[in-house]
Amino acid sequence: MDAFCGYGDQGSRFWDVNVTIYTDSPDLTPCFQNTLLAWIPCIYLWVVLPFYLLYLKYNRRGYIVLSRLNRVKTVLGILLWGVCWSDLFYSFHGLVQTKAPPPVYFVTPLILGITMILATLLIQYERLRGVQSSAVLIIFWLLSVLCAVIPFRSKILTAQTEGHVKDLFRFTTFYIYFALVFIELILSCFVERPPFFSPISSESNPCPETTAGFLSRLTFWWFTRMAILGYKRPLENKDLWSLNEEDTSNVVTNNLLKEWEKEKSRYKRQEDVAYIKRSHSNQNHITEDPEEAELLITKKRNKKEPSFLKVLLTTFGPYFLIGSVFKLLQDLLSFINPQLLSLLIVFIKTDDAPSWWGYLIAVLMFLCALLQTLLLHQHFQYVFVTGMRLRTAITGVIYRKALVITNSAKRSSTVGEIVNLMSVDAQRFMDLTTFLNLLWSAPLQIILALYFLWQALGPSVLAGVAVMILLIPFNAAIAMKTRAFQVEQMQYKDSRIKMMNEILNGIKVLKLYAWETSFQEKVLEIRQNELRILKKSAYLRALSIFVWTSAPFLVAVTTFAVYVTVDETNVLDAEKAFVSLALFNILRFPLSMFPQVISNLAQTSVSLTRIQNFLSHDELDSSCVDKKTISAGYAVTVHSGTFSWAKDLPPTLQEYIHLPV
Repeated sequence: MDAFCGYGDQGSRFWDVNVTIYTDSPDLTPCFQNTLLAWIPCIYLWVVLPFYLLYLKYNRRGYIVLSRLNRVKTVLGILLWGVCWSDLFYSFHGLVQTKAPPPVYFVTPLILGITMILATLLIQYERLRGVQSSAVLIIFWLLSVLCAVIPFRSKILTAQTEGHVKDLFRFTTFYIYFALVFIELILSCFVERPPFFSPISSESNPCPETTAGFLSRLTFWWFTRMAILGYKRPLENKDLWSLNEEDTSNVVTNNLLKEWEKEKSRYKRQEDVAYIKRSHSNQNHITEDPEEAELLITKKRNKKEPSFLKVLLTTFGPYFLIGSVFKLLQDLLSFINPQLLSLLIVFIKTDDAPSWWGYLIAVLMFLCALLQTLLLHQHFQYVFVTGMRLRTAITGVIYRKALVITNSAKRSSTVGEIVNLMSVDAQRFMDLTTFLNLLWSAPLQIILALYFLWQALGPSVLAGVAVMILLIPFNAAIAMKTRAFQVEQMQYKDSRIKMMNEILNGIKVLKLYAWETSFQEKVLEIRQNELRILKKSAYLRALSIFVWTSAPFLVAVTTFAVYVTVDETNVLDAEKAFVSLALFNILRFPLSMFPQVISNLAQTSVSLTRIQNFLSHDELDSSCVDKKTISAGYAVTVHSGTFSWAKDLPPTLQEYIHLPV
């Protein structure tokens, strides 16, 4: 890399700790500034570009007319390309004048120029796809400005130190480049006008989230107006915004129904293929007894049903996965602050350390905490929206299914069960989605925290690990018991709602015969059984929360006690104590929330089974009814009819019925 940047007056080393770290006036070498620092924005844009183009291809929002803002951004992009390539032509001019510059002065302007052309083309392509605010380009321009700040300062300091500008042409083009990039960043923060043919334009009171810019979405600034209005006076129905198109019940329910029909069709095809294979196999082994052969061929198909869980993952998984990425980044960032805290304590203990070290560490700690907050709230935004869509879609699918199930299916699925499926079981999915990522996030945080604790305290951390391992079987037993209680409680709840529905339907007869007291006792008996199960579940949950809330304290006390007593040379100084406490504090949230997630998961698994069983019921066959014009004569004629309440029950009317209507 040093050869790439050249030697002598025109070159420099790629990295020099005496210039960058161990000095009161830190700076980066010119080679580092002209290579890696200048390439960072370009690398980012080229890496993100394929994924972003794929996203734009399948997410068209309309067409934005060429506005004044868009024209200015395009012109600035072309000027940036011209500035970058003017440096390239200047390098070729030096080569002709036998003053060959280092290779970096050819490569870096070429890369920057191509990247600026790419950014300019991307501005126009986003306009054609209806993008009002580009997160990709805002981050690109921000990185370009941040990476140009250090050369901005370095060139001024170098000119002041030497008393003159060494390379006037490149000095001038750099500051023109910086000004243009900074203006591009400012302009990118403004939102373009709404696109044509956009569905949101027809709404009377559209949600501002759909037209909010990247920074507004990142900071939830679009919600500020509603919060201020709610602070001034109580909100009314007319103040509420319309639902986003992708959040409406019509869209999410149809998406789930479409995937559910695909899953049922796929399952039916697999079942038919397996059935045919079994039939051929049985025909190849036909015995002399034809009845046995027929029995083998007509063997029942397997009892496995279409997976409703797979359908939910297919429909809502991709959107939920975006929130999971934000959660992963937030978890990784949470372990940076303890390391920065360790560096800050070392800086305080070092007398001859440059003062800018402390300022830099403090700024990094602030930025890390700020970025954590932004990422965490974006994660919650995605998981809450996913939970809302899940509940809406499941409720809609259950309601539509309830309208088309057969009479025999209605015997096994009562009105009370259907009401519970839509009100209670659907809500379970929304409650679980909020903290579902803790299933992988909690173990990840625990493992990373224990790794860094091992670096600080050594094998003594195994004592804390032993405490957590001892708590795992305890929590597993509670989860299994909670699931059993959930199944029993839902059975009582179905019975209670069924009883109440029958009471309301027959209220006249009930009042006529003065049966209020007896039916009241029946309902209260079911309710008491339900409350008894709820009470047991509450005790189990309280015990689990108490144990796991105490777990971080127990782990910290055990680890520190073992560390101090196992060896006399082990000293618990300020660095080890504060860093370890920061890591133990990170452990507090996953250890306290993990049992609740396990409990919610057990309850949701029961709800999933109930919903899947209901959706697997037989439906009325619409092809069995012919819609014909009624001719003269009888409207309905029954010949040799046999009637029963269900297919699997004996006939209620055993004689052949002949009935003209």
